[in-house]
Amino acid sequence: MNDLLHQAYDAETFRKQGHQLIDQMADYLKNMQQEPGIAVLPWQSPEDRLYSWEADYRQSPDENINRFWGVVMAQSMHIHHPKYVGHQVSPPLPVAALSGLVSAFLNNGMAVYEMGPVASVIERIVIKETAMSIGYSEAAGGFLTSGGTLSNLTALLAARQAKTGYASPRRDSWQQGTQQPLALLVSEEAHYCIDRAVRVMGWGEVGVIKVPVDEHFRMCSDQLEVYYQQAQAAGKQVIAVVGSACTTSTGSYDPLEAIAAFCKQRDLWFHVDGAHGAPAAFSIKYKHLVKGLAQADSVTIDYHKMMLTPALTTALLFKDEQTSYQTFSQQAAYLLSDQQGEWFNSGKRAFECTKRMMSIQVYAIMRTYGKQIFAQNVTYLYDLAQTFTQQIRQRNNFQLALPAQSNIVCFRYAPAHTATDKLSELNAQIRQAMVEDGEFYLVQTSLKGQLYLRTTLMNPFTTEAILAQLLDKVEKIGNDLIKSE
Repeated sequence: MNDLLHQAYDAETFRKQGHQLIDQMADYLKNMQQEPGIAVLPWQSPEDRLYSWEADYRQSPDENINRFWGVVMAQSMHIHHPKYVGHQVSPPLPVAALSGLVSAFLNNGMAVYEMGPVASVIERIVIKETAMSIGYSEAAGGFLTSGGTLSNLTALLAARQAKTGYASPRRDSWQQGTQQPLALLVSEEAHYCIDRAVRVMGWGEVGVIKVPVDEHFRMCSDQLEVYYQQAQAAGKQVIAVVGSACTTSTGSYDPLEAIAAFCKQRDLWFHVDGAHGAPAAFSIKYKHLVKGLAQADSVTIDYHKMMLTPALTTALLFKDEQTSYQTFSQQAAYLLSDQQGEWFNSGKRAFECTKRMMSIQVYAIMRTYGKQIFAQNVTYLYDLAQTFTQQIRQRNNFQLALPAQSNIVCFRYAPAHTATDKLSELNAQIRQAMVEDGEFYLVQTSLKGQLYLRTTLMNPFTTEAILAQLLDKVEKIGNDLIKSE
């Protein structure tokens, strides 16, 4: 064997590097929880950071890989920091991260059972447990896939296959294409990936029929019939409705029960994009938010949002598992057999052929702590959002966009003497200043043409006191910007 290859696979070197890495990561975790002075985002411009890493790469090979890992951790976004209140990304549990190391090391591809015998079986357990937790029956099933975007697209392909109305399975949309313009109904506040999926499927812009939302950014379900009739009159075949649980911008839950009733009446596929908010089903206190979820034909859930798992780890669940096997109908003699209903061969139902052993990360969490850890996480963070909402209301110089329904809170700095048409620019400047300052990390969103600061409370170590500090920081930066004009 080549000397370099022999050296790279040396077991004792791996043992030494691994112990050092775990020590580094444990210190990192401890520092994130106990050292509030650490910046959440060590800001540097993209060009400057590229220059520094290009210089690093030009150096001679360095056997001290631990130095490299240390720099990567120091310069990255610190999701485990309690002052991270930005995007919908969970601080992974250590046991899930360790499982990810095992997954990467074993590298079992999982398209077919033989390539992932353990992960395929574990995935089955994870899927069944999750399906039962949202209220599905034993007939439910599904699989894991790489992210909510891919999951939602696959669900809509299943909807197309189920609702295109061909009598012969060999003359369906997969084999023969579609004979009539297809469309779906969705909230105007739905995630952009729904619009993208429709375009990927070739339906074009006219295939996305956007239903208005109410003052709390929830789909106006009483308008579904109106928009359905308009689509029918325009020659479109509406095959599905997509509900949001919850929306990305505001964390608002669509009225799932009402949507389910409409879909049943019109024989439409009901899909719920529950990537972020479907895990409310685990919480006794907040499961009312997803009432009607179990009536959906399919549901997307991201474990890497509210379920403490590394990205990307997503479930696509089907109320009737048999429908999931009809999505794709391809032959690949070198890989897939002709037999249907093989839950253990994920390549038949998912886009991915090679797929990470993502199931072992979720399974490790459930096996170690039980599903109650998901309930505790959702309940704490949703409670914290209610507290944060009250804090904002108690400050005269702030405006709340809407009452929090989840762990997403949108607000803006709006002192009385500042003109309304100046508020969007002011809050954009506040947000950029905070990003470059690095103490907190939050994002922004546009609601009805107005820019708001947007926080997603993802870290169970974030506290009421920390959120008070966030508002203090926003107010100070806002005042300084106004004075500098």
